[in-house]
Amino acid sequence: MEYIDIGTWKRKEHFAFFHGMDYPHYNICMNIDVSNFVQFARRHNLSFYYAMVFAGTSVLNQIENFRYRIRGDRVVLHDKVHPSFTDMDKAGAEELFKFVTPDLCDNIFEFERRAKETSENQQDYFEFDKLAGRDDLVYISCIPWISFTHISHTISFNKNDSVPRISWGKYFKHDDKILLPFSVQVNHALVDGYHVGKYVDRLQTFLDEIT
Repeated sequence: MEYIDIGTWKRKEHFAFFHGMDYPHYNICMNIDVSNFVQFARRHNLSFYYAMVFAGTSVLNQIENFRYRIRGDRVVLHDKVHPSFTDMDKAGAEELFKFVTPDLCDNIFEFERRAKETSENQQDYFEFDKLAGRDDLVYISCIPWISFTHISHTISFNKNDSVPRISWGKYFKHDDKILLPFSVQVNHALVDGYHVGKYVDRLQTFLDEIT
């Protein structure tokens, strides 16, 4: 992790403009093609959800702007960010979810195993004591019951909240493709539409080319 010198930062004017907004967050929704990725997960007996958590977070780490975080009047750049995702209580009786936060690793098979193990062993819904002070995260949620066309996120009116949110819904067939509703929410002081576009393009390439 490193602190950014805002005075010499090429983004200083954009940061100052959007950081002055009361609500600098925005959300973009789209459909992404998961035809190949669904088949990949099935072939290897992987959880599609945990595999998507890996894909979404790994590609996000490739783009510097998604690793910036605002701390007061300062900005930090993390070397790596990790997923903190929602997961249903496997017992299912209470119909409640929990936040699960395993460290990201470089191998999709190892991460899927680690995510499943972490979720199964976690007893508390919210492990706030373990997450206190951490902003090297990306918040991930899934609405697998709905093929949404738009989604909004609960958020405090805090312009320093700069942890990205990514979400997806129920995938569906369209012509010869399997499409997944996908959402990206970011703080405009750090991330522009150009960076979201780059992220979605790289994510699509990852999903298309994994074998």
